[in-house]
Amino acid sequence: MKNVPVFVGLDYHQDSVQVCVMDSSGEVLKNDSYRNDAEVIGKVVEKYGVEVRAGIESCTGAASLADVLAMRSGWTIDLAHPGFVSRMKQNPDKTDFTDARMLADLERVGYLPKVWLAPQEVRELRRLVRYRQQLVDERRRAKLRISALLRDQRVRCPHGSSTLGWRKWLKTTKEVSEETQWILKRHVRRVDGLDRDVVEVEARLIRLTKKDALVAALQKQKGIGQVTAWTIRAEVGRFDRFRTGKQLARFCGLTPRNASSGQRQADAGLISAGNRQLRSTLIEAAHRLIRYDDPWKEFAKRLLDRGKPKCVVVAAAANRWMRWLFHQMQPGSLAA
Repeated sequence: MKNVPVFVGLDYHQDSVQVCVMDSSGEVLKNDSYRNDAEVIGKVVEKYGVEVRAGIESCTGAASLADVLAMRSGWTIDLAHPGFVSRMKQNPDKTDFTDARMLADLERVGYLPKVWLAPQEVRELRRLVRYRQQLVDERRRAKLRISALLRDQRVRCPHGSSTLGWRKWLKTTKEVSEETQWILKRHVRRVDGLDRDVVEVEARLIRLTKKDALVAALQKQKGIGQVTAWTIRAEVGRFDRFRTGKQLARFCGLTPRNASSGQRQADAGLISAGNRQLRSTLIEAAHRLIRYDDPWKEFAKRLLDRGKPKCVVVAAAANRWMRWLFHQMQPGSLAA
């Protein structure tokens, strides 16, 4: 019987995992909570079969456990989309017992809504890219606090933001009160420290992606610099995991959301999906393209001449550009 496949649902938590083992007929063989330990979980399941097909809900830490189980125990394991699983359940009651059983059953019948299980190296790159963005966001907030202090004192700095003159002026100006100057100096010190941190993490990203063929190929495209290439590589991972460019654009959150009903046909902005940092990065890239690249400049002009708002034009350019990039970044195209 151990050669017969079993189906496992894993409801993940930081300290424990609810493990439901189900046979091919749908009978529950085991459904209990165990310590969050791949070896413990592997030993429990191997009592019922060695051919294991498992599903685990995508959340923080789930991908790491899935990797370990796949490597150590040889499981076939899928990450499940938590939102879709919740809607498919159609039950107001939520328990770990029923969640694990639902995952096992969906895996058994082949209806588990899957998300991509990124390999370890992509997840590491993703952590670095997101950490860099956190530093940049924190630096921007510190600069906004400085601007707010100056406005509150009705003082205008004669230098541009982030220049050496701006920082020197903030440390030495007598136009603000003594306590405000004390606060400004500490804000500037924080900005200086964040600048150093950003430079350090960028140097680490350069080393990490030095031999990455996809990052190198992305940087050869117009409008893509290092940060854009890192972000696309970290969040998209592989272009060939999408069937079409349209599917990729939707993943990036660049597809218009339809709000049609009856005779009324309308769009309601971009869909609320995808990673916000990725979408922001691609929108910034589209701004550069329609400003400096002639084909995209002409594309934007046609839409603007038809009365489209600038924000709609930029989003449309980003959408079309990602669909075009999908074909350029296929493994066959890279090899060529």
